[in-house]
Amino acid sequence: MVLEPVCCPHCHKTNVVKNGKSGEGKQRYRCRNEHCARASFILDYTYRGYIPEVKAQVSELAMNGSGIRDTARVLRISPTTVIEELKKHRLLESVNRSALEACERSPSTVRITRVEAAEMDEMWSFVQSKRQQRWLWHAIDHHNGEVLADVLAPHEDTALSRLLELLEPFGIQQFYTDNWGAYSRQLDSQQHTIGKTHTQKIERKHLTLRTRIKRLARKTICFSKST
Repeated sequence: MVLEPVCCPHCHKTNVVKNGKSGEGKQRYRCRNEHCARASFILDYTYRGYIPEVKAQVSELAMNGSGIRDTARVLRISPTTVIEELKKHRLLESVNRSALEACERSPSTVRITRVEAAEMDEMWSFVQSKRQQRWLWHAIDHHNGEVLADVLAPHEDTALSRLLELLEPFGIQQFYTDNWGAYSRQLDSQQHTIGKTHTQKIERKHLTLRTRIKRLARKTICFSKST
């Protein structure tokens, strides 16, 4: 006789016990790991939308240009399941905490400048109709292209003010932007350089987003209905 241990599909631990039967008569298991995200699970789900491996593919397909219904057809699940899965773990912070923590500190606890120069730009999109515009304002490290901070807001000066507040702890000495008037109004001319020559990294990042995310493509019938 061969005994095969049951492994939790979420935390991959074998500290699992039986937990009754489902409504369809399938064996339900309970993970006794305190840090596990799911306490109860079934190994053989009838609906594919409950399978962790299928859920993991939702984000991968979304980042490779597949829309909601495209993903639902390929994975053979409901479009509602795709939407809920995308909304579930998109709790992103407006500041790159890992980059912020990587900044060195002197013995006097004064932050030493790590990000010498940053590129800033904004990207246009809309929700439900083109009258309801949404703009992604964000900044990246000019040397390595790492995203530093972002703001989702209208195309107004207040959005740039919020972005500059998020960037203040990085101690940035030079900003590279395009000729949009808000930058000239709020940035010191000594620390501000206008032109496309030094903003190629962030422009390339915008093209990558529009290529990979279907709802950001300029000519598409796939658009968002929810902010």
